[in-house]
Formats: sequence, structure tokens, C-alpha cells
Amino acid sequence: MAKSLDGKVVIVTGAGRGIGREIALLAAAEGAKVVVNDPGGAADGAGNDAAPAEQVVEEIRKRGGTAVANFETVAEAIPASKIVKQAVDTYGKLDGVVNNAGILRDAIFHRMSVDAFESVIKVHLMGSFYVSHAAARLFKEQDSGAFVHFTSTSGLIGNFGQANYAAAKLGIVGLSKSIALDMSRFHVRSNCISPFAWSRLIGTIPTETPEEKARVERMQRMTADKIAPLSVYLLGDAAKDVTGQIFAVRMNEIFLMGQSRPIRSVHRGEGWTPQTIAEHGMPALKGSFYKLDRSADIFSWDPV
Repeated sequence: MAKSLDGKVVIVTGAGRGIGREIALLAAAEGAKVVVNDPGGAADGAGNDAAPAEQVVEEIRKRGGTAVANFETVAEAIPASKIVKQAVDTYGKLDGVVNNAGILRDAIFHRMSVDAFESVIKVHLMGSFYVSHAAARLFKEQDSGAFVHFTSTSGLIGNFGQANYAAAKLGIVGLSKSIALDMSRFHVRSNCISPFAWSRLIGTIPTETPEEKARVERMQRMTADKIAPLSVYLLGDAAKDVTGQIFAVRMNEIFLMGQSRPIRSVHRGEGWTPQTIAEHGMPALKGSFYKLDRSADIFSWDPV
């Protein structure tokens, strides 16, 4: 059977562990030459360790695949560009980028430090931009390429204590859509995946109440390997007509997520005043307001 990524070169950031590792392994199994990027930091981004990326490369090679390790951070423009440079220097080209690298530094909003906010934005949002931007000219010149970015229901829907993460992840949605719009003329595609999977980062979620414990137990059943097939599909030629979309993956479920569109309107011929908005406009719209839902409120059933 033909392999979906035969002859392609792909970068997977944050590929030393968790979801990134599973994507790198499957991409290699599907014929891609893989740049396995991971500086090996802790869940909050501290420190570095070459072992995670090297171990994934070793595993790929043992299975007969082709891969090289990269230890640069995505959180700064020049190191991020070196990931793309290594792909081209090593394998002569680049066909796909998976922006998976991430850290967590959760805190309730009024207690969140500026550093905690900025560091998460830098890795997730700026990192996705830096790596994508470094690859964009290559993709334009070769008239092809695919980006797969990782978003989260923390941004798409909401969660407690994750203002930094949610802002970054919703920013990535805007980044992906803009890339899709700007680069479709060059046959470059850009999509987002919102994963439900147990990982080292999810392991930082508190388990102090029975509800929190039940939530974490449910998430532990959602393994990282379930995210890899859609990620690899989106990198391949079979997905040539799929761009600008947001998907969620939860165990064996794949969801196409909505994007912001008008849902209700009010009109007043003479225009509005603060008083008429209070008396007429807002009461008319209120029935369509979104509740302060969290991800767990919307995805309330067990994964299948």
C-alpha cells in the first residue's frame, strides 16, 4: 500500500514527547523524512535535555525510517528559523510543518504573572509564527506546502486558569486562517487541530476535587497516538483541498469546529443610543448569548 507521505520532508516541533512524538513516529512510518524538534524543557518550559528528541529519532531509525534531531527553541525567531534551515540542509527541501510545541503556566487571572502570560504566548503563538514564517518563502517558491497548527478548546470554548494558554491558542486560529487566505494562491494549506489527549502538559491539571479527578481519569484514556492520523493526513497530498479549517480529535471522534459568524442581529432605523440599547437592543440579543461554558461543559459525554 502506498505511503501517504512518501518523499516528503516534515518538521514536527515539540516532538520529543506526547502528541508530537506520536506524529513524528507516524509521519516517518508513512514515508516522511522527519526533523524531530524538541529542546527537552520541563512542562513549564524550564531547562533543556537532548534525550527526548534523540530517543524519538532512534526509534524512527530502528523502524526503518529517516529522522534527525533538532534542539532549537521555537520561542525566538532566529533559533526557530534554524529548524527550517536544518530541514533544507539535511534533506534538500521542506514539505510540511507541524506546530505542536507548547508549555503550560496556569494561574487564575488576577494571580497570573506577566512572565507566565508572555512565556506561554511566546512558545505557542509566536513559536507557531516564527517557524511558519521561516517556511513560508520556501513553500511559495515550490508552490506547495502544508501547515498543521495546534489549538485548544481552552481558547475555542474556555477553561479556568488559562488566560495565557487560551489567548495563545485562539491567536493560532487567526494565524492559521490568515496563512490559508494569503498562501492559497501558492497551493499552501493551513489547518488547526484541537486535541483531546493525555500528555505531560495535561498532567499539570489539578486533581483536588472528585470532579477534577474524574475529568483527569477520563482524559488519561485519550492517548496521544489518536491525534497522529489526522495530523499526518493533513500533511499529505490527499488533503490538497482542505485548508482554513479547525478540527478537534477525541479518541476515535473527529469534529469539524465552528468559526465565528453572526448569529443574530438587531436594527433600529434612527440609530442607537445607550438607552435604547439597554431597553431594546441587548434584551433582543440576550437569548442568543453564549454561557460561560468550559470545554468540559460542551464535551460532556465520555470519549468513544
